Amino acid sequence: MKILAQISRVIVSLLFIFSGLIKLNDPVGTQYKLEEYFEVFAADLPPFHDLFMAMVPFALYFSVFLCVAEVVLGIALLLGYKPKTTSWLLLLIILFFTFLTFYSAYFNKVTDCGCFGAAIKLTPWTSFGKDLFLLVLIIIIVLYRSKFKALPTGMLVMLATVGSLGVAFYALRHLPLIDLLPYRVGASIPEQMKPSEAFRYQYIFEKNGETFKYEQYPSDTTLTYKDMVVLNPEAAPKITDYRVWKGDIDFTEESFQGKKLFVILKNFTDINTAALPGIQKLITELGSSDVQPIILSSGSSDRIESFIEQHQLNAPYYFVDGTVLKTISRSNPGLWLLEDGVVKGKWHYNDTPTAQDVLTLVR
Repeated sequence: MKILAQISRVIVSLLFIFSGLIKLNDPVGTQYKLEEYFEVFAADLPPFHDLFMAMVPFALYFSVFLCVAEVVLGIALLLGYKPKTTSWLLLLIILFFTFLTFYSAYFNKVTDCGCFGAAIKLTPWTSFGKDLFLLVLIIIIVLYRSKFKALPTGMLVMLATVGSLGVAFYALRHLPLIDLLPYRVGASIPEQMKPSEAFRYQYIFEKNGETFKYEQYPSDTTLTYKDMVVLNPEAAPKITDYRVWKGDIDFTEESFQGKKLFVILKNFTDINTAALPGIQKLITELGSSDVQPIILSSGSSDRIESFIEQHQLNAPYYFVDGTVLKTISRSNPGLWLLEDGVVKGKWHYNDTPTAQDVLTLVR
């Protein structure tokens, strides 16, 4: 069992470090997942509605804490730092994650738990199975923690904590170091809205108690149809909800034509208005170029028009679903540059480019 405990220690360490680093790269993404959980619990547990809704504004702090904790505990376990404390903290955090993934799977809520950020998508039941597997390994670690050699590696754990916080701080002040989202620089949005290849299907029938599977729909009328399964689900479009509109006007296809700099205003509650003068200056400087500035938001027409007038943002506006805007930009406001539907640039408001920077990317 000592060997099994050591193997468990390495597996749990590496998975926690990997999971934490992936999420630290994009703490805002984890924030959105936590907000989703809080809102689901508020709706499903009415007596605790106010408590969970009160936690929503603090979701980003919880996000950073959980992501840093994953990395630091993984490194502490790998180094053998305070094995008793580390193993019990790991048990607590995996119990928390296991509850969340079970709730997601059983009640079909928050169907993407974000366990590995945007890097690896898991189904709810797969996520729950993964957490059960980790739970078993961590229980083994707790039972055999006395077999691990405690090492004086406090300085390394401290460095890991500071480094993890540094990664999170950078991602929040700028954008993720590695953009894994479908709206990343270099990606073609129209191409990702199409299947990568034609779908292939398997048709399942029964006859006289036997099951038959076909890749072409059979002509035998004596067969009883039971099910149809997609054989290549990975061919599905990566983007299914991108749509740009205003009233009865669908601007989606036109948004892929030519050179367009989109100013993303996700909402008007937590927007950094101090960044708007720089964006307003950029819009003005691009006025004589062939790059068209356009504002994308999910607010109401009256709210958008009032906001544009107040901050002198001289650009037309269109609507995009709020969830899509969150995926496009982790910054509010944010900037997103497209040329013929291909993403050429993406900026946090702290890194607002000059007009020359923008024009250089689309020449």
